[in-house]
Amino acid sequence: MDGRMHMLATRALRRSRCHAGYRHGLLAALLAGLILGASAVVGAAGEMTLLRLTPAQYQRAIHEIFGPGIRVDTGTTVLGVRDRGLLALGARRSTLSAAEIERFEALAQQIAAQVTDPSRRATLIECRPRVDHAPDDACAERFVTRAGRFLFRRPLTADETALYVAVARTAAETVGDYYGGLRAALAGMLVAPEFLFRVEHSEPDPADPDRLRLDAWSRASRLSFFLWDSAPDGPLLDAAESGELLTPEGLDRQVERLLASPRVEQGLRAFFSDMLQFDRFATLTIDSSLFPRFTKNVEDDAREQTLRTVVDHLLHRDRDYRDLFVSRDTFLTPPLAAIYGVPLPRSQELGGAVPWVPYRFPEGDSHVGLLAQVSFLALHSHPGRSSPTLRGQAVQEIFLCRRVPPPPPDVDFSLLQDTYNPDFRTTRDRLREHRENPACASCHNLTDPIGLTLEVFDAAGGYRTTENGAPIDASGELNGRTYEGPPGLAEALRAEPRATSCFVERAFSYGAARMPTDDERAWLADVQAELVDDLKWRALMRRIAGSPDFYTVVPGAS
Repeated sequence: MDGRMHMLATRALRRSRCHAGYRHGLLAALLAGLILGASAVVGAAGEMTLLRLTPAQYQRAIHEIFGPGIRVDTGTTVLGVRDRGLLALGARRSTLSAAEIERFEALAQQIAAQVTDPSRRATLIECRPRVDHAPDDACAERFVTRAGRFLFRRPLTADETALYVAVARTAAETVGDYYGGLRAALAGMLVAPEFLFRVEHSEPDPADPDRLRLDAWSRASRLSFFLWDSAPDGPLLDAAESGELLTPEGLDRQVERLLASPRVEQGLRAFFSDMLQFDRFATLTIDSSLFPRFTKNVEDDAREQTLRTVVDHLLHRDRDYRDLFVSRDTFLTPPLAAIYGVPLPRSQELGGAVPWVPYRFPEGDSHVGLLAQVSFLALHSHPGRSSPTLRGQAVQEIFLCRRVPPPPPDVDFSLLQDTYNPDFRTTRDRLREHRENPACASCHNLTDPIGLTLEVFDAAGGYRTTENGAPIDASGELNGRTYEGPPGLAEALRAEPRATSCFVERAFSYGAARMPTDDERAWLADVQAELVDDLKWRALMRRIAGSPDFYTVVPGAS
């Protein structure tokens, strides 16, 4: 994307005779740049990886570079595809359609117009041109160089700098406005693959020439997106440029700095949002005629309740991850309290906006841990009824990393859906046939003994003790361990070794955007052994992010 891209951009802009024409010419040139970028990746297979930014990462990058006052509407962008439980893994396969590129181009124009607006020029554009109505290559280069370093998460090459300065010059000549030229150059950078994707480059490891490692700039990005879910800041880029980040001592200093920052909370939230599949809230449908209390406010609050609980538990209190399964401490709002059947103090409902209220469910209550929260229960239900199979599958796949195969295509669900059959009043009764059918038993034996315990919660997360007038049997079994009710399931899951190994592997896979190799699994087993008595978030992040193994490159990895 050097000389040829430069020529394409310049020709496209020079052919334009009006602002609209200039915009379409720019888009055509940038589309060509994306094609050339894709060609470069193919030519360097196994040595370069493209990871598409999430909408949150895109927005956060813009705000951290140009300030929170810049309006960024990423609502039209797609979140990505989930691969083996994580969107972070699917990011390797996420591409851009032509329609998405056009939407990103429109968004880039909006952002660039705000950055170059007269009200923001004094703070965001430090160099002043000789005259406002003509190009100024020197000033344009200063802006392009500074902005490009943060947008591309590395310094621009000489060819890239020349390209965007040429875009600024030609656009300024076309529209008769220096800042119009900057707007075109910035819009170009905002739709470049180097911004829309995390581009990871590798190099031979000096300690082992047969082994590849991320270069310093890619290491900075991986570390920052892992711990902050955001692009590297100035000090981290400086550490990459100086080579400090490639030394054990320099890496440790940056890991500690990032972990000590308040921004680590957004990284924690991003990881758990991915792991807990919170992207599914976008398509969640709970039948409001059957569950009138499950409003949009409840849906939004349910997601936030879980994230607040996780942040308080792992960051503020620095507790063991596994205790999230058995903790009775959480936060509530009045809409959520109505679902849980918890009366909040009246004073909390006065004075306008209702704050989140810390709450502890009493001993003996079935509301214990993450599995008893509305976010988990509603996301893994059908619109009009609960689903032990979906909930059990979610426990196995999310928390135990055990894949549950899809059902055979010819399964008869008629009995399960016949909730009015007097001979099979509870879901446990209706599922018994599936567990006794050899074609279904292998999967249902994995899911149902767990999910049936959660039948004391309806599709919206409300507590109940009966179904169709019959008492609900909430006993269950996990890997040969029997228990009673949700508190028993919580204790069994907390004590399950696979829950620990799954979490450790999830954290690594999320940060590296690939599955670990066999050698890395052995290393992760050592990490797990070190933390077996106290699996704390910061300690786990410190061990993963501080290890050279986290920055190795596996050609063809997925």
